[in-house]
Amino acid sequence: MPAAGLGLLDVIAVPEGGTVELDLLAESVVEGVLISGTASADVAGECSRCLDPISDHVEIKLMELFAYPDSATDETTDEDEVSRISDDLIDLEPVVRDAVVLALPQVPLCSPDCLGLCVECGGKLAELGPDHGHETMDPRWAALQERFGGNRDNSEEN
Repeated sequence: MPAAGLGLLDVIAVPEGGTVELDLLAESVVEGVLISGTASADVAGECSRCLDPISDHVEIKLMELFAYPDSATDETTDEDEVSRISDDLIDLEPVVRDAVVLALPQVPLCSPDCLGLCVECGGKLAELGPDHGHETMDPRWAALQERFGGNRDNSEEN
């Protein structure tokens, strides 16, 4: 089944034109057709912390009842509660799309211990090292620094 960008585009998704592989069993039951099996796809996106590209593989188990027209299930449920068979056809796309999107991480990470980016310079914290830091000055002291110069170690000249 070709995918049309399933997921959160620019965050993590099945790339447009990517393939979702289905391994399904269709069983006739009293109220309709029960579809069960798996859907799997490769996904790509970027880490939410460091913005590095990431790729993964998701596999989802599916089980969905598609109700026959005029069955008890069709008559006693709201239209959005259960899938329906329409003109002897079963539309799997909404079921597969919803399952894949729900299986994707809301906050994709390249690794669970990703440190992200430095808020000051934008560098990757993992590459900058533990001693990385930026000197920050309380803005209330900025006028004094301008008046007496940028060097804190100025000694009085007599």
